[in-house]
Amino acid sequence: MPNVMIRKNDAGDLLFYVAKKDMEETIASVELDTAETWGGDVELTDGSRWYIDPISPPPVFPTTLRFKRGDE
Repeated sequence: MPNVMIRKNDAGDLLFYVAKKDMEETIASVELDTAETWGGDVELTDGSRWYIDPISPPPVFPTTLRFKRGDE
């Protein structure tokens, strides 16, 4: 379960960064993205999938969270 830094870019998109892999991708979709809850299945623009247990209330970005690979 890697630590993932999530931040917003200038366009307002969420960026997903894994330091150990030096990987940065834009988040394409989040299963739960409401005013009350954020998380679940997360898909990146490169097609990879990750998972985080839903968080309530949603985190304030930038933040670091622990994710699991979605295809495990």
